[in-house]
Amino acid sequence: MARIIPLSEGSFTVDGTKKFVPFILGKDAMQDRPHGSLLVEIQPFLVITDRDYILLDTGLGFRNPDGVLQIHQHLIDHGINPMEITKVLMSHLHKDHAGGISATDPVTGERTLNFPQATYYVNNEEMQYALEHSGKSYFAEDIALLQQRDNIVFTTGNGKIDDYISYEVTGGHCPYHQVFLIDDGEDKVFFGGDVAPQISQMKSRFAAKYDYDGKRSMELRQEFMERGKAEGWTFLFYHDTKEPFAKF
Repeated sequence: MARIIPLSEGSFTVDGTKKFVPFILGKDAMQDRPHGSLLVEIQPFLVITDRDYILLDTGLGFRNPDGVLQIHQHLIDHGINPMEITKVLMSHLHKDHAGGISATDPVTGERTLNFPQATYYVNNEEMQYALEHSGKSYFAEDIALLQQRDNIVFTTGNGKIDDYISYEVTGGHCPYHQVFLIDDGEDKVFFGGDVAPQISQMKSRFAAKYDYDGKRSMELRQEFMERGKAEGWTFLFYHDTKEPFAKF
């Protein structure tokens, strides 16, 4: 039986600069933010199976006021030692998903992986694309370390991890975006990253302007919803803290 733990980092506004600025609901006002700002919720997930502690995307990589990485603190709050994470599955490398891959130690100044005991799974073409397009959506400093460590598996195309986790390259949101299906024999848990980011987007047909190929993402959402209904998937929604996961 898979256990799902949403690791909400809260709400943020993001404008054309692609900077994520914390937004406190009930206190902050959208009209005070730059014109064209979008309100975005950020939420990685931990899925615990009888074989693994699986982290799905890594959040923004922000620290709390005590200087502790937010994602580490969330895990600790749920009784999980961050060093227990065995797998980190990356849907893509935009900085709101990949900022928590690595961090600079405030004392030594050394860059280290935030989950050194885990095996990271990253699409190879996405990695190259991210390094070539570093600046706004991608941030090379967060991800460059992946090329220098041996606990990284660079995947290409579709495949399987340990016979129970499937990955599939979808494109749509960005050219080499991928999704994951964890099937432990009892539960099927689907992580659609940013092609299935919110429950509201699953239920409505719309093409997002911020997607690399909005029409493709729209089609993918419909396809995954039909497959998920037929096979009893639990969907995880990275950008939906009000309804983190659901079945259809």
